[in-house]
Amino acid sequence: MITKDTTLAEIVKDPQKTEILSKHNLPCLSCPFAKMEMEELKLGAVCQTYGIDIDKLLEDLNK
Repeated sequence: MITKDTTLAEIVKDPQKTEILSKHNLPCLSCPFAKMEMEELKLGAVCQTYGIDIDKLLEDLNK
């Protein structure tokens, strides 16, 4: 189960989940700096920073 405390590194291991992140316009997927920090970047913090609806994203990721 993916939560707001799940790191991006854990999520992007699954190509289907990466596609969902992309559909929600998560900018970290194309950011070279984020790629170096994915082990520390938590989904909730990224969503808060970029104004992404965490509840809708979590719903889609956990289907």
